[in-house]
Formats: sequence, structure tokens, C-alpha cells
Amino acid sequence: MSNCNRNFSSIVVDGNDRAPNRSMLRAVGFEDEDFEKPQIAVCSTWSMVTPCNSHLDELGKASVHGVDSAGGKAVPFGTITVSDGISMGTPGMRYSLVSREVIADSIETVVGAEGMDGLVAIGGCDKNMPACVIALARMNRPGVFVYGGTILPGIHKEKNLDIVSVFEAVGSHASGLIDQAELTEIEKKAIPGPGSCGGMYTANTMSSAIEALGMSLPDSSAQLAVSEDKKIDAKKAGAAVVDLIEKDIKPRDIMTRKAFENAITVVISLGGSTNAVLHLIAMAHAAEVPLSLDDFTEIGKKVPVLCDLKPSGKYNMSHFVRIGGLRPLLKTLLQEGLLHGDCMTVTGKTLAENVANAEPYAPYPHGQDLVRPFNDPIKPDSHLRILYGNLAADGAVAKITGKEGLKFSGKAIVYESEEASLKGILIGEVEAGHVVVIRNEGPVGGPGMREMLSPTSAIMGKGLGKEVALITDGRFSGGSHGFVVGHVTPEAAVGGLIGLIENDDPITIDAENNQLTLDLPVEEIEKRKSSWTRPEPKEKRGVLSKYAKLVSSASLGAITDGD
Repeated sequence: MSNCNRNFSSIVVDGNDRAPNRSMLRAVGFEDEDFEKPQIAVCSTWSMVTPCNSHLDELGKASVHGVDSAGGKAVPFGTITVSDGISMGTPGMRYSLVSREVIADSIETVVGAEGMDGLVAIGGCDKNMPACVIALARMNRPGVFVYGGTILPGIHKEKNLDIVSVFEAVGSHASGLIDQAELTEIEKKAIPGPGSCGGMYTANTMSSAIEALGMSLPDSSAQLAVSEDKKIDAKKAGAAVVDLIEKDIKPRDIMTRKAFENAITVVISLGGSTNAVLHLIAMAHAAEVPLSLDDFTEIGKKVPVLCDLKPSGKYNMSHFVRIGGLRPLLKTLLQEGLLHGDCMTVTGKTLAENVANAEPYAPYPHGQDLVRPFNDPIKPDSHLRILYGNLAADGAVAKITGKEGLKFSGKAIVYESEEASLKGILIGEVEAGHVVVIRNEGPVGGPGMREMLSPTSAIMGKGLGKEVALITDGRFSGGSHGFVVGHVTPEAAVGGLIGLIENDDPITIDAENNQLTLDLPVEEIEKRKSSWTRPEPKEKRGVLSKYAKLVSSASLGAITDGD
């Protein structure tokens, strides 16, 4: 290969003055001929801290093989991840969204420092996936994202289980609906092995969004973690990066405005996680593509929810894999005029070309009811609602499928943290007609913007899902469902009105008119604002402190490298 295909590694290894550099590389396995090849990083988020990522070392090895077999020189390295499921409901969860920035920064650091010409990035959990894509966009060197794949469901009493089943079982146990023995059985059976959480939660939402964006190979988003298909996908990704280098196709050639519109469309059609809003805006920022909350509203007006997937539906991602995965849906959306088929992808072909020969994958098998037809959608427009109003001057994000209703008015019951709210729910403080307010959980106030899966699951487990609403300046897990509103901005820690709500204040959530309001006289609101003082930071040192100082509003993606 010529030096023009080694735009970055040639600076590091070519010439007599680079003999010391080559000497170091020889010690990690480089031979003479390797210095003439493009160096391709294979970055894996493998770790044993979470089952989502516990198998990614094998996928990393497959990608290395793919790179080397295609004529590149693979240089593998690792980066961190944290487990949302393990840290959920604890102070440790504050590090979850922070880890997205740490991972992106670490990949950028290694690739930039060592002069890599391309990158395979392998992720398997909520935050490391957008982090990988953010790094790809920042560096703008040919690259491919590989999804680690979805977990198989656990089984209990002939019902499928996943991690959300365990969180909801906690609420059911607190209400006396199940005993201790059954709670323990669910705990033991829910997570049978490696792979990302099994519903259309954040990991599977983001894998689908990234494939629709064009940054992973076709079918990468819908494969079982423990499967030969997934190993083949990882190997092909390594070879694809070598091909992208030859063709000089870079991430920002792929991650265009139209590609992000495709990603949003797919997220909506799948009934995906609210976290996709946060992550897609952050990914677009890294690619220098303008994207805002309002784009989700505009696209959502014409895109229906078609897929009956958990948490609000009945099927797991493994069922979606079984009927053909994402490509048939992409083909259908394209035929309906809802996707931009001319967008370039990491195959070196357009999205339309990738799905043109999707047989036997499309159409979906006769008789399946997971993916609904356009004339009988689950919801005719988006479930992701961007709300404004005096409680959300800069926006808030709700996931409203319609099953919860479209409007809720109730009296506030205020908690200053997730832990306090969970305790209140479990001991029976929260009753029908309440709007649970959880504040000081935003990007700055947390710091870190924790996910409120424990409180939302406890509400559902206690059978209050249609009778209680919840609002927060924190986030939700993709597993959260019910009448819930998150990402309320401005957050409490910077003076947002959510920080001034008092118990029994009337609150209205209107998903038809996209409004979130504190129903008090203007005079009373202004009085409360005049007495507000900015709280002291919760953290004075370390990564959480740095994050709180740098992070933007959730409405801007909670990024740390903004203007």
C-alpha cells in the first residue's frame, strides 16, 4: 500500500529519524513488512465488570484477524466501561454518562497519539457505544463500529426475563405481589450470559441507530452476542476499514445531516430509548452536524412506531433477530419514503444499495406480529415527545407510547435524589394522582445525570404505572416505561424551575400539545425564583468535578467539548 493510505502512521514510522519509534513497535510484534501497511486500531471495551461486554475480547480478536487478512496491520487496545445495571440506584451511577466522555476521550487519545490510520471500535453497552462513534467522528479516520450483540432472555414460569424484570420484581415484592423466594428466582434467571440488555433498551436502540447512520455493517445491530454471526461481523469490520482507507471514505462522509435523520427515523419506528436523543445530539456535535431537540419532533410527526418491543411491548431483541433484524425494516421505511437512500455507509455503498438485495431477510415472515404494518402501527407518530413549558424552558424528553394515556395532571411529591424517591415509593408515600419529582440529578447537579430505572420500575412493579407520573432532570434507562419525563432543562442545579417545585404543587404533562407546566400563578413562580441561590457543587475533585464544570445542558447532548 502507498503512503497516501498511511496518512498518519507514516509520520510515526517512516524515515531514519523514526528508528526509535519502529524499535518500540517491533517489541509488540511488528515485522519489517508491517511498517508499509496502514495501522488500524482495534479498540474493544471488553471487561468483566458487566455481561454486556464480557465477550468482546473474542470479537476484538476476530477484528484483528479481519484487518490483518485484508492487508492492514491491526493494533489492538482496550478502554474502560461501566455497568449501568450494576451501578443503577447507587451513587456509582453518576459515573455512567461521564464514562461516555471518558471513553471517547481515551480512544481519541490513543488513536491520535500513535498515528493510527483507521479504527475498529467495539462496544456492547449503553454509553460505550455512542462514545465509540463520537471518537470516530472526532478523529475522522476511516472506521467501523461493531456492536457486541444482544443477550438471550432468561426464563421464569414460561415468561421471558431481562434485567428490567428484576427491577420490577423489587416493586412487586414490596407490594406483596411476590414472595422472597420468587424474587430470588427471578434474580438468578434473568441474565443467562453475555450480551446487552434484551429489550429495545438503550444498547439495542443505539446499535440500530448506528447501523441506520451507516457506521456499522448491515445486520450488525441485530445479532446475538453469543453467535457465529457476531464473530463474522467483527472479522468483516476489520476488513471493511482497510477497504475504507483504500477508498478514502471517512466517518464524516457518512455521518451527514441526512444520515442522522435516518437514525432518528429508525429509533422512532423501533420505539427506542429516550437516551437516543441525548446520544445522537452528542454524536452529531462530534461530526459537526447541526442537530437539535426540535428535529426529533419534526421527524416524529411523520414516522410511526411499528415494533412491539420491550419495555412497553412484549418482544425481546432476540425475537427481532429471529425474524430478520433491522434490514427488512430499513427496506420498508425506504419504500415508504421515510429514509434517505443515497446516504453513504461503511460498506462503501449507499443505504439503498445495502438493502436492495435484502432477501431472504425481507419481507418479514408471514404471521409475525413484532413489526406492524404501516396501516396498523402501534402509534401513528413518535413516542419520543419533546416537551416545553415553564417547567422545561429548554426542553424535556418523554417516552409516551399512548398506552399510558396522553395527558396527566397531578400533585407533586418532591424528592431531592433517586434514593429518596425509591424509598418513598417502596414504603407507600407515593399514591395514585402523584407526580413524582426527582431533582438535583442533572448533568451538573448529579453530577452525572443518573438513570431513574429503580423508581420507574418500582412504580410499575407496584401496579401504579397508569396512576402515577414522574418527572426528573435526570435520565431514564431504556428499560423505563410509564408516564415519565426526563432531561428536564434547565436542571435544578442551574436554577431551573424544577428546583422550585413544592409538595402538592399542581403539574400537567400534556403529550398531545407537548407541554410540561407547573400550574401556579406567575407571581408565585417569580417569588420563588427571587429566593433561589445556587447550591455548592457536590464534588470538588476528580472526574465528577471536572465533568460538572464542563458539561452542557442535556438539551445540547450533555457534551463536554462544546463552545
